[in-house]
Amino acid sequence: MLRWLTWANLLTGLRLASLPVIIYALISDLWMFAAVLFTMAVVTDVYDGKIARKLNQTSPLGGLFDHGTDALFVSLCCGALSSLGLINPYLPWLIGLAFIQYMLDSKALAGVALRMSFIGRNNGIAYYVLVGVVIGAQVFNWTGLLTAAGYFAWLLVFTTVLSMADRGYSLFRQR
Repeated sequence: MLRWLTWANLLTGLRLASLPVIIYALISDLWMFAAVLFTMAVVTDVYDGKIARKLNQTSPLGGLFDHGTDALFVSLCCGALSSLGLINPYLPWLIGLAFIQYMLDSKALAGVALRMSFIGRNNGIAYYVLVGVVIGAQVFNWTGLLTAAGYFAWLLVFTTVLSMADRGYSLFRQR
């Protein structure tokens, strides 16, 4: 139990705990509040892994907790943005499906460390960028940036499907 209580997992837990509040802020058009919460989420995501490595507290379970929290965070934020008509409705579902595939393919439930792919890693970063750009466009009332974010969300649909196909093909080749 105490092994699980690490500074890195506490940061990840803080990000997870903030999720219902940021979803509320998004669907209530509280864009500045959403921006503050989003910034906190990004900071905790950047530092949880660094702290775990620095304090030698990395574990497959901690990695799964971090990545699962990230997937839940971006998919639910994208779902909220989609419900407002700001991005397409397909991306939130694809993010969740891609994470499930990633988790199962990596055998994370058996305690094995997650295996990153180039496309998947960049998509993971891009999902956060998308949410941040949409929030920023709303805070600053920049419709041109919001339009660009809509196109970017469609690009992420394509790259997420591509990533899932690549992971599926790699799994097929291994067998």
